[in-house]
This record gives sequence, C-alpha cells and structure tokens, in this order.
Amino acid sequence: MKILALNSSPRGNGQSKTGMMLSALVDGMRAAGAEVDEVSMSKKTIKPCAGCFSCWTKTPGNCIQKDDMSRELFPQWLESDLVVYASPLYHYTVNSEMKAFIERTLPALEPFLISTEGRTHHPLRSQVPKIVMLSVAGFPENSVFDQLSSWTNFIFGRNSAHENLLVAEIYRSMSAALTIPYCQEKAAVVLEATRQAGREIVTSLTVAEETMARIKQSMVEDPAAFSELSNLMWQTCISEGITPKQFDEKDLVPRADSIQSYIAMMKIAFNAESADGLDAEIQFNFSGEHQGSCFFKIKDGQIAGGPGDAVQPDLTVSTPFEVWMDISAGKSDGQEMLMQQKYTVEGDLELLMQMGQLFGR
Repeated sequence: MKILALNSSPRGNGQSKTGMMLSALVDGMRAAGAEVDEVSMSKKTIKPCAGCFSCWTKTPGNCIQKDDMSRELFPQWLESDLVVYASPLYHYTVNSEMKAFIERTLPALEPFLISTEGRTHHPLRSQVPKIVMLSVAGFPENSVFDQLSSWTNFIFGRNSAHENLLVAEIYRSMSAALTIPYCQEKAAVVLEATRQAGREIVTSLTVAEETMARIKQSMVEDPAAFSELSNLMWQTCISEGITPKQFDEKDLVPRADSIQSYIAMMKIAFNAESADGLDAEIQFNFSGEHQGSCFFKIKDGQIAGGPGDAVQPDLTVSTPFEVWMDISAGKSDGQEMLMQQKYTVEGDLELLMQMGQLFGR
C-alpha cells in the first residue's frame, strides 16, 4: 500500500502533538508493510486555489499555478492508495494549510453537474485515494471534533456524493497531556494504540472499536483540574509576556493562584518515575495572601492529596504562600530562601531536596 501522510501543523518537534500522533500512526503503517511518505506541509509552498477553473477548461486535470502542490504533491496524491490528513484543530476544523491542500485537489473533479440520490455534485475525473483524518485538540471533550467529523463525512465519508473514501477518523482531545510526566503511562497507551491503528488500516482498511477506544480514552482522572492547570499556564505566559514555546524552553511551571490550584498543579506535575519506592506524606502550612493547609501522600508511584492536614507527615513546610509559589515557579531559589528563614521545614530534609524531581518536568 502506498500512503501519503500529510502533517499541516506549523509547530516543530516537541511542540506538535499532531506530529506525535501522526508519527505513531505511520510507525504502525510501516510495520504492516506500507510504503509511507510523511510530508511536513510547513516546508512546502502551497498557494490557495485561485478559483480560475483553468484545471477544468484550459488544462483539464492540471492546475496552472506552479508550486509544490502542482509539481509534487498533487501527482503524489493521485498515485497514493491512501492519504492521511493530519491537522491540529483550528476553529473546530482543519487549519488553513490543510484546507488549501484539499481545495487544490479540485483538478481531480470534472466541471459537470450530476445528481446522485438527489444531491448535485461534480464527477470524479479519475480514481482518488482513500482518506484517514487525524486531528488533535487541547479541549478535554471528544465532542470538540463533531464539526470536523461532520464536514469530513460530508466530503469523504458516509454522506459523500461519491463513494465512501473515509477509512478512519482518529481524534485525540486534551492532546497537551501527551507530554506531561503525570500522564506518561496513559500517553504511552494512546500512542501504542495509534500504532496499532496504523497496522489495522494497512491490513484491513479499518480500525477496531477497541483500538479506537484506547486512542480516545481519558488521560486524567479530573479533567477540570487539568483545565485549571492549563489556565495557570496561560496566565503565567501572559504575566511573563512569553509564548507557550518559550514557557517550555525556559523550563517554567505555572504559578498557582490559590491553595486549591496548587493542589491541582502538584497532582498533574507529579513524576511517578522519580517516586519509585517512595512512601511519604508532605504537609504544607500556608500563611500570607492565602492561608490554610494541604497535604500530599505518595505511595506506589501514585499521588493523592487535598486541603487539610496529613495524618503523619514525613515533611512539613510552613511558608507564606507567595514565597513558596515563587520557589515553585522558579522565581526564587528554595535553598536560599530556607537559609534566609523565609520558610521553615520539619522532618525529612532529603525529601525536601527531592521535590524538584518529584514534581519536575
């Protein structure tokens, strides 16, 4: 099987969740014996359709614009057995780069008006490839893809006026969780399921329901907490005047604005690998702009916690809320603040020294 895998994400390695999902899918396709050409569309010049209809009249089947689409990608598209359209979700549909590509496949149609089951459409000029639609989004609900799915099925799928070309729709909500340490186990399952989907598409032109369920599974127990953490990240970017990419490059962490948001942040930031074999309780007593307490219990690579007091804390940190948030956000050095007695600790100092690893990236 000859496959063209198109990635329209403008973001590069480490930033593109579309790229992560597509790479896993392509790995599975290649493992099943397919010949796959993976193309980053951000490196190609694809002009928008000029609407001149030359491809229908003056040069039937050929676009008169001379760019990477007409010279390279459209011929490759026609020769493919299957094409993967991989796009981040922009305004609830594919992004403009992918939309431009799809519009530029107009030469594959003839201009004549025909009707099939009461629906007027243009006939195909020649055989066209089957389609897989892949998209990712930051929102937690799978329903965020409903509009894209409806459009995809109208053009390519079960509601198309032509034959059903749609082999699979692969959608991953809350895609930012794919790179968060707290979600690494679930992320590994999702990516392996995506590889399995690639194998199944090549061998049977379908994706099993069980495989799709693993791809779409929830990656966090509390989506509201994840949304709260996302909001803190955005607020930190606004306060610092930086982009999310710069946020990652500076190795920053979101700054909590309440005890409750700090609890949510710590649960999401927890690094299970660093906690291997650890059985401990950590107590925080906050004063200053936010007063109260919270605790975290770490055992068997899992974390639990909430407001209130630990039963038997191994480490107790008593601190003004704003001081600890500066330390957590990397604004202040924790050891220096301790030496200056800006906060106090009781119990296991070695556990205190592990905090950066336990709750780091």
